[in-house]
Parts: sequence; C-alpha cells; structure tokens
Amino acid sequence: MADQKAGKDQFSPYIPASQSLPEITVKAVILGVALSALLAGANAYLGLKVGLTVSASIPAAVISMAILRMFREHNILENNIVQTAASAGESLAAGVIFTFPALILLGHWSGFPFLPTMGIALCGGILGVLFTIPLRRALIVEADLRFPEGVATAEVLKAGEEGGSGAKLIAIGGLSAALLKLSQTGLKIARGSVEGSVTAGQSIFAFGTDLSPALLGVGYIVGPLVGALILAGGLMSWLFGIPIFMATADPATVAEIVGESEGYAAAQAIWSARIRFMGVGAMVVGGVWALLSLIGPIRDGVKSSLEAVRTARTGGGGSAVPRTEQDTPITFVGIGTLALALPILLVFMLVVDRSALGITAGLYWAALALGTVFALTAGFLFASVAGYMAGLVGSSNNPISGVTIATILAISLLLYFLFGSQIDFTVSGPQALSAAATAILVGAVVACAAAIAGDNMQDLKAGRILGATPYRQQIMQILGVVAAAFAIAPILSLLYNAYGLGGSFPRAGMDAAEMLTAPQATLMASVADGVFSRNLPWNMITVGALIAIAVIVLDKTLEARGSEIRVPVLAVAVGIYLPLELEVPIFAGGVVAWLVARAIRKSGGDDDALAGASQRGLLFASGLITGEALVGILLAIPFAAAQSTDVLNIAPAGFENFAKVIGMAAGIGFTFWLYRVSLRSSD
Repeated sequence: MADQKAGKDQFSPYIPASQSLPEITVKAVILGVALSALLAGANAYLGLKVGLTVSASIPAAVISMAILRMFREHNILENNIVQTAASAGESLAAGVIFTFPALILLGHWSGFPFLPTMGIALCGGILGVLFTIPLRRALIVEADLRFPEGVATAEVLKAGEEGGSGAKLIAIGGLSAALLKLSQTGLKIARGSVEGSVTAGQSIFAFGTDLSPALLGVGYIVGPLVGALILAGGLMSWLFGIPIFMATADPATVAEIVGESEGYAAAQAIWSARIRFMGVGAMVVGGVWALLSLIGPIRDGVKSSLEAVRTARTGGGGSAVPRTEQDTPITFVGIGTLALALPILLVFMLVVDRSALGITAGLYWAALALGTVFALTAGFLFASVAGYMAGLVGSSNNPISGVTIATILAISLLLYFLFGSQIDFTVSGPQALSAAATAILVGAVVACAAAIAGDNMQDLKAGRILGATPYRQQIMQILGVVAAAFAIAPILSLLYNAYGLGGSFPRAGMDAAEMLTAPQATLMASVADGVFSRNLPWNMITVGALIAIAVIVLDKTLEARGSEIRVPVLAVAVGIYLPLELEVPIFAGGVVAWLVARAIRKSGGDDDALAGASQRGLLFASGLITGEALVGILLAIPFAAAQSTDVLNIAPAGFENFAKVIGMAAGIGFTFWLYRVSLRSSD
C-alpha cells in the first residue's frame, strides 16, 4: 500500500533500492516518445473543446503494460518509465492550449507558427522538469500529500505485475467506468452531469454535480477532509457569491453577462465572468502562503542535493545515496535554467512586435528582459504551487488555468506600469492588445512549466512507491517534453484550420457549431486585455484574497490549539475556482472513505482491517480513474476525425429525461458500489 506519509523512515518501495532493474531501454524510449506525441494531440483537442484535459499517466501505464508484455524481457519500472514520458505530452498540451490560442483571439497571430510555438513549449516544459528536481523531496518525501493519480498509477502497475484479486478489482472498476463514460460522452444515452436552480428575486441559487466515477475515485483517494474543503470553497461561490452578485450588481451588468441564458446556465455565466475571479484572488494568496511554508523543505532538499554532488565529486561514499533517492544533480537545475534564458529571449524577440507597441528601443529591450526574468522566476514559484495542488486534488483536477491567470495578471500589471510612460492605455486599443499579447507569451512559459511540474510530481510519486530511480524518470520527462513540443504546433494548426477557435476562424463559411470554444484561452485573453483596458473585476479578486487570509488565520488557530483538523488554504481556493459540479463527486468519494472507516471501527475492526478496506477501495478507485481516462482520450480520435462530438450519438429524439435518470442512477450506483467493495475486505 502507498505510504500514508511519504516522509516516514519506514517507507519501503515495491522494488527495493538494493535491486536494480532496467528502466530506460530502447523500446521504452520509443514507446514513451510516441505516446507523448499521441496523447498531446488527443488532450489538445479535448481541452480546446470542453476546457478539461485528462491525466495521461494511468492510460499510458495501461497501454505500456499491454505492449511491453509482447516482449520477453520487461519489468514494472520499465512500464513506469514509459508512462512518465507519455504523461509529459498530455501535461504540456494543457499549458499550450490554455495560452497560445489567446494570441489568435487578441489578433496578434493568424495561425500557430512552428518555431515560436515549439520554442516556448519546449523551454517551458523543460523548466517544469528541472523545477521538479528540488520539489520532489519537498513535496513527495517531506510533505504529507496524497497525489491521488500518482498513487493510482502505482497501484495499477503493481496490480498488473502481480495479477490476482488486485488486478481483477482494477479491471472491473476500469471496464465499468469506461462503459459509463462511453455512454455519457460518446453514445449520449446517459447524462454526464445534472444540475438545477432556484430563482429568488433577482438571484439564482444553482447546484449541480458531475456523474463521473473517476472524480468519485479521486475523492476516495484524497479523503474526506480535502473533499469537504474543496466543496466548501465551491459553495462559497455558488450558494453565496453568485446570488449576492446578482442581487447587488447593476441589472444592466447582469443582463449583459447572462444574455439569453436562464437558470443554471445563467448562474454559470455569472460564475465564469465574475465569481471565478474570487478563486483567482484566493489562489494568489494561497499560493504565496504555500510557497512560504515550502521554503524550509525546498531549502533542505536543495542542500541535501548539493551535498550529494560534493560527496560524489570527492569520491567520499557517493554510493551511500540509495538508488531510489538519486535525483538529477541539483547543479543541473541552475545551469539548465540559465541556459534556457537565451532561447526564451530569442522567441520573445520573434513574437513581440515593437512597432505594434509603439515604444522606444530601450523600453522594448527592458520589456523583453523583464519578461524573461519573470518567466524563469515565476516559473519556479508557480511550479511549486502546481505541484502542491496536484498533491491535494490530482492532475486532472489541478487548476493550472488558475495558476496561469495569476501569472498573466502579475506580468500584465508589471508591463502596464512599465509601458505606462509611453503608452496611453485609455485611448490606445491596438497598443493595449499588443501589450496583452506580450503578457500572454510570458504566461505561456509559466503555464507549460507549471503544467509539467504538477503532472510530473504525480509520476515521481508513483516512482517513489514503485522504487524507480528519480533521475531516470526526470530524463524521460525531458524526452517526453521534446516529443510533445515538436508535435504540438502542427496539431494546433490542424485543429484551428479544421474547427476554428474561440470565435476566430481561419476562413469564411466555417460551421460555428463545430468550433472549439477554447474556454481557458478565452479567459486568459480577457484577463490580459482587462488589465490594459482597465476593466478587470478587482473587487472579486480582493474578496477572494480576503477569504484566503481568513482561512489561513483559521488554520493557524487550529494549529495553535493542537487540533488534528487542519484547513489548507489552497484546498478552499481550488474549490472557489473550480466548477461546482466537479467538486461534488470528489466530496462524495471522500465521504465514502469516511463511512468505510467508521463502519469498520463500529464493527470492532482493527488497523489491519482498516488498511485492507482502504487498499481494496484504492484499487477499485484506481480502476474508475483508469477506465474513464482511457475512454476520454480514445473518444478524441473519432471526434477529431468526424469534426463532431456527436458522431457516436445513438440517443433518439426526446431521450434527454431518460438519459438524466440513467446517469443519476449510475452515479448513485457507483458510489454505493465503491462503499461495498471497500467493506468486503472485512467480511
């Protein structure tokens, strides 16, 4: 079973440090690189279409196991290396699609030029890998974080290696979740979510839930406390923030935001346009607080890494470092970060148009230097935040878009004051758009670094459980980034020319119904343009920041009183920022974990009985995540080929209410099933 607290001395990996198995092999490299490019394309489509990406670690692990079994020589660490490289492609795609399309929406680009797109993706992705080197010890070894998808990936690989009841549990859960996902997203015979609303005066009280087994599994893994805190943040937005805003705001403003929408759709429009920025403010404050709390562990990790380098150079017992704790030498982080400054600067020179900005040469070069330094500095800071949040809620639910918004907000403010001496933003529309595009470009570097860091921390968590060699995983992460970076520009160009993005079309006469909405990129463009056009909802950002401060005070008060219950601010901040329907199944999964533990204790079960139940639940939850993730990625193939998400739709006209009933019944059934599977170990 995964360690409950990774920093405990008694933690023992699946493959002990004394045993060395082949990890980076020719077939693993070829398979990992190919899957990285493939999954980057699949997730680019899904992210641009619906605004969500799927963590590829588990699907890649399953595919790797299936293919490597064809070879006589293969092992679990080789499988882990393949999924490490493959998941890098998916996470890099997230960083790219959240930012680069904004350059088209701002009118700065008319397509995706290969060299700048590849260059920023490559540099940002490699930075993300480099930053995971000191973060691995701080967040995985020292911090008490669960990394749900990392744990699930490790359990999937272990069950595949051992077979038996564990593999059966994962297979049953995976097949069931896959069938439901196919029925929801592909066949459209079951609803993937349900929602409702109540109108009181001018306000709307809205509530909804996703019917995702994968999110239920994530909730089971992260546990009841984190699930409750995430939901609490969501309730602040949906049961308080939206109604209060609608009751107090100018009716003309509300009408402009809502348009023709009613009920839940109207509440969702208010959340997206205004209330979501509360989450941005909360995450900025929470991120800074998390960084301050991580200074000690990061410092200790860097110090121990430097000591290992010095020991190895002097030949003084370098072999004393266990294989399972051997990171890439920390000196590579500093050297690599500085080396990447030049290509980042060169790409900025290619993309940032001085004539469009209308500024002097001196100010132009000052802006490029500021952008480069900010990208490197903020890249590490926000990579730390992204890694921490991945440990809390997992990669698929990690709000990288929120981290990216905070980045773009910060660099936009800096550029606003820098350019303000030569640009009058109150009357300069074209110059404001060019300045916003400059901020987006800087944000793209940080977004790629943060996305890679969050996902890679999951891989390194899986590696720690399995007994992998960290520096070998870090090498494969870089190879996965390289493969995805070279593939991503042609993929984006293909998607843009096939569908159009966010209301922008490459040619006249295209079908707006098939357009990829690119919701995150649209939000990034509005934030950057909002700073320079001076129409950003600062009141909402301030409210979110104040909420985060109040949560921090509460947490420190609980700590001073010696309470076992703690309130990590980022869990609440993530809840404020994420859509409410994603949070409800996470909370439900946490409640199931609590009910299982309560039932075993009431029946007189001991710690061994509780551990056995947790293990069975963990394996089944891992299967739920695996099945849904695999189908989610595979469905991108027919969707892209047919240029429609309805290509597999078999639901007859008027089937909507039946689909809703089927979806709700399935959601309730999976919740009860997870509970029974967990308890079965104590029978």
